[in-house]
Amino acid sequence: MLDSLKRFFNKVSGEDSQGLPAPREHDIRVATCALLVEIARIDETFTKEELETVLSILKDKYNLSNEHADALIAEAEAELNKSLDLWQFAKLINENYSNEEKIEIVETLWRIVYVDGKMDQYEHYLMNKLKNLLRLSQKQLIDAKLKVLHGD
Repeated sequence: MLDSLKRFFNKVSGEDSQGLPAPREHDIRVATCALLVEIARIDETFTKEELETVLSILKDKYNLSNEHADALIAEAEAELNKSLDLWQFAKLINENYSNEEKIEIVETLWRIVYVDGKMDQYEHYLMNKLKNLLRLSQKQLIDAKLKVLHGD
């Protein structure tokens, strides 16, 4: 089992077009997970429902076991605790994800926001901040929100 975790965390995705080492796929997953964790805990409570939603999303999106999803959340929380802001995570996502993939992340963030059926002021602030960090428009943010709220 420990070997399995080590292999998971040591995956490297190759080289970029300039022959430089490409960001590890794992690092991109940590960056995405960090945003999910941050939106879940922005109101100073990371509820059981939010945790279960984040775990479910990670297991579905990345085809992870419970163990690997838990480890990814733990690593994302550690990175968040070391970071000054969310820019480093957004930068990695911007460099490696298409606009459509970033919109998918925003839809996932909205799912976490509305786990409890409402959005508070801190979640509203953070979603607008993430919209800017991920270089998305207000329309893209609202469309993603409506998609989540209406189950489209």
